[in-house]
Amino acid sequence: MLTGTIINALAILAGSAVGLGVHALAGRFSAVLGARGTRLGKRLQTIMMQGISLCVLYVGISGSLKGQNTLVAILSMVIGAVLGELLDLDARMGRLGQWVQDKLSHILKSGGSSVADGFVTASLVFCVGAMSIVGALENGLTGQFDTLKAKAVLDGVSAVVFASSLGLGVVLSAGAVFLYQGIIALAASALSPLLGDAVIAEMTCVGSLLIVALSFNNLGMTKIKIMNLLPAIFLPILLCRIL
Repeated sequence: MLTGTIINALAILAGSAVGLGVHALAGRFSAVLGARGTRLGKRLQTIMMQGISLCVLYVGISGSLKGQNTLVAILSMVIGAVLGELLDLDARMGRLGQWVQDKLSHILKSGGSSVADGFVTASLVFCVGAMSIVGALENGLTGQFDTLKAKAVLDGVSAVVFASSLGLGVVLSAGAVFLYQGIIALAASALSPLLGDAVIAEMTCVGSLLIVALSFNNLGMTKIKIMNLLPAIFLPILLCRIL
């Protein structure tokens, strides 16, 4: 049940190691490559992230096809959107992230500002988001971890970028990801026997639709407030008993 989370954490560690190596070599090659090398690096980063986002889209579409009751998915999305918008979860998550950043930056100040900045920035990016929650739920409920495998690749590439600029603190964020996603996966695994296969299938379908929305955002096609749709994942627990 923690396989996906372990893979995700290891990908961050590997990406961080590569990023630290890139940082060490950057000084040697900057004089040779100059501005041209910088532009090439940004272009490569952009096209790689776009390619990975297309793979995330594939994962989301594949998962959404596991649903068996279209009405449950539609009602979950509609009701979930209303609840999420009324609660304004997207804004609340933003404020929570800022609060965590302020607190952890203060706590880790003794370790050096660069370490604190790297840890806080990377932890927030890797932990705060629908893909982290949906992937951990999928892993705990079904034992599958396709979403977290895709997230591991995204986080690994991002860790290269973060570590090359923010340093050693990014390495520590792997621990935060492991604890955060691990707790969600363990809780979901404990509840899965009580839910039933039909409910789990619909939860997987709705969660995968959010992954599709996330891939559209990453590709720059939309600006969907995915956190405001997050309540939709849990509504099949109720709706499958009614419909």
